[in-house]
Amino acid sequence: MREASKARVKTIAKPVELPLGQILSGDCVEAMRSLPDNSIDLVFADPPYNLQLGGDLNRPDGSQVDAVTDHWDQFDSFKIYDDFTRDWLTEARRILKPDGALWVIGSYHNIFRVGAILQDLGFWILNDVVWRKSNPMPNFKGTRFTNAHETLIWCSQGEKAKYHFNYRAMKTLNDELQMRSDWVLPICGGQERLKEGGTKVHPTQKPEALLYRVMLATTEKGDVVLDPFFGTGTTGAVAKRLGRQWIGCERESVYTDAALKRIEKELPLDESSLETMQSKRNAPKVAFGVLVENGYIKPGTEIFDKKRKWVAKVRADGSLIYEKQVGSIHGLGKELQGAPSCNGWTFWHIERDGKIEAVDAVRQLYLLATED
Repeated sequence: MREASKARVKTIAKPVELPLGQILSGDCVEAMRSLPDNSIDLVFADPPYNLQLGGDLNRPDGSQVDAVTDHWDQFDSFKIYDDFTRDWLTEARRILKPDGALWVIGSYHNIFRVGAILQDLGFWILNDVVWRKSNPMPNFKGTRFTNAHETLIWCSQGEKAKYHFNYRAMKTLNDELQMRSDWVLPICGGQERLKEGGTKVHPTQKPEALLYRVMLATTEKGDVVLDPFFGTGTTGAVAKRLGRQWIGCERESVYTDAALKRIEKELPLDESSLETMQSKRNAPKVAFGVLVENGYIKPGTEIFDKKRKWVAKVRADGSLIYEKQVGSIHGLGKELQGAPSCNGWTFWHIERDGKIEAVDAVRQLYLLATED
């Protein structure tokens, strides 16, 4: 009997620990091969675009346009680029959980090739999203249309696979309207753009607002996000802010150093600010999320009426919380006053640089910054 009992004893394998909060150096394919199957919730990839321009691209003043001659973007043929794409997508598919998803961003130079390969591998396209740049780089030669957008592909593990989509949070982020598949966001600039000695650290640094929307839409707090082309760490910085775990892959040490310094400075949001609106039955609608998404009003900021009778806190998706009441800038203002309606843009105020002003003033700042 003892021998028979022994035969039924199973050895439980010790789970493999993920290198959370770390940047894996070297080739991304080899780095991903070190990760266990079904361990990642979301892959966000910004791979080399393989520009294939056939020469330098210069501005009218003679200066060279960034990224055109970077060695990491150079491939000898479309076949070599396709083989590379197939390799990293294969690993991405292996390490993603069954309900995990993948986002990949690219330009017309590469996104169609990437899209065909990911379909060949069994991924199921859920949306293609057009990131329309509100301030794109002009076409200096005047020989083509200005390239004013990039394309993101969002896909699940298969046609029948489950996936995460925070529909309600996206609707609240978009002033109570369904979020569309064309996103108007400015390119990375200002204080967000990393520079060393006045020179950009990375030529194609993505804006944090873009990653903010991707993660808020398709991940939950605590999920693991992998970026195979980590660059200067936009994915890691936004993941840390939103309470997500992250892993990066990057072979260029100059980018790795800049990314680690950047993420170290990033402060995570507190628990109450990380909560987002869920279903229509459980919570009211919200608005003005674009200001939160672009960092003009940070989650956790306190806003108040002119007499400071009510002081509410801003949450990650642009909703407000006052004591146990949650709502939009319009809805919560209406409830607190017991009024039939409320213009939240003028009712709520914020203190900035020692000056008290209506939230609408912040909106006007954003509009001025993105009108070009």
